[in-house]
Amino acid sequence: MDMDWPYFPLFVRVADLEVLLVGGGEVALRKARLLTKAGARIALVSESVHPGFAEMATAVRVMGPRFAPEQLEGVRLCIAATSDETLNRQVAAACEARGIWVNVVDDPLASRVITPAIIDRSPVLIAIGSAGQAPVLARRLRERLEATIPFGTGRLARFIGEARKRLKGRINPDQSRRLWEYFLDSPAAEALLHGDETLAQPTVDQWLAGGQIRQGEVWLVGAGPGDPDLLTFKALRLMQSCDVVLFDRLVPGAIMDLVRRDAERVFVGKRRDQHTVPQAEINAELLRRAQAGQRVLRLKGGDPFIFGRGGEEIEPLARAGVPFQVVPGITAASGCAAYAGIPLTHRDHAQTCLFVTGHARADGQLSLPWDTLARRGQTVVVYMGLSTLEVLCSAFVAHGLPGDWPCAMVENGTQPNQRVIVGVLGDLPRRVSEAGLSGPSLLIVGSVVGLHQTLGMPARRAAS
Repeated sequence: MDMDWPYFPLFVRVADLEVLLVGGGEVALRKARLLTKAGARIALVSESVHPGFAEMATAVRVMGPRFAPEQLEGVRLCIAATSDETLNRQVAAACEARGIWVNVVDDPLASRVITPAIIDRSPVLIAIGSAGQAPVLARRLRERLEATIPFGTGRLARFIGEARKRLKGRINPDQSRRLWEYFLDSPAAEALLHGDETLAQPTVDQWLAGGQIRQGEVWLVGAGPGDPDLLTFKALRLMQSCDVVLFDRLVPGAIMDLVRRDAERVFVGKRRDQHTVPQAEINAELLRRAQAGQRVLRLKGGDPFIFGRGGEEIEPLARAGVPFQVVPGITAASGCAAYAGIPLTHRDHAQTCLFVTGHARADGQLSLPWDTLARRGQTVVVYMGLSTLEVLCSAFVAHGLPGDWPCAMVENGTQPNQRVIVGVLGDLPRRVSEAGLSGPSLLIVGSVVGLHQTLGMPARRAAS
């Protein structure tokens, strides 16, 4: 069975538990220091003991120089940290036979558990693991995160913990969650991070006395063209703070995985020629939920204001006086073109770039300004043009562009399964049909398409 997670992340309370540590060198000493921070009682087996163990004399008991399976009696966790690989494997086998969790240093295959790189902002602990494959990378990530997480985070966590005890039974779980999320964005929390506690409790008391912890709000967020790394910091922050998310089919699973885990998920996506939820109902649902006090995330592929109907969705909110925010996203045109190595406005090819929609009317016709579109010296990007590709290409030719004019269709742009089909107006529909494109696709028309093979990222060109 294939496993996405070789190890399940888990925090274990080891206070007053017996932990057997086999090995007494520098590596074992580092493990012992971590264990004593968590209150474990350590039984040590080693022929020689590092002098540093003297600082933990009250928490470490030396059992003897050599390992014997009988030493595992009453042990819940064992760590093998010797330089002898054979001995480490013997310790692991003895633990497995007794159902005892074991960690073998630098040997993930023999380990039932592993110890991660740790960021300590007690009581907040952040663990970073690489399943034993790349410990140096895990430590490097820890170093980067250390610089972004304030040292006062522990003070903030302790305040919230004590306040939650006092408020237990006074407010319901939903109110409690909103209270602390609002508090974390407040000046009081900022002051608390820097050691000033004078604003914290009065702020909480004032909100509770007012009876309104937080007003409902709608966040219209652009998720970009598909690569999660292209999300803005603000988009990610709001994604992790919402009560409910309304999302469409252009938002891939990798981005939905970044949404707050306990947020309600409502799919309102539209497929070609199949509206799962009518636009009017989406607008009404956003309004209803916000007026009920929820923080509503409307997550849309690309940018909400570029063929995303974002304006339609916030108009009812504005009329009703409901607070909302709009967070731009990287639109498909710029994201897909960049990953395909097609610079939309390269000065040797295009002095103008036009975005249009290829979505046909009910009668199947396209109502586009062809006299403006079918020109040299510019790039035209057509959204939602897969179903009307043959009509589009024929119209470009009929209005003046040659049949050998470069064009490309980008499917699933910026994602690992991106495909770029390059051709000319006269043959692109056939090429796309033969390739079997069916995912979200973008048509790019212009001589800049000729730069794809030169400027496209190597990993992306391979899919073309």
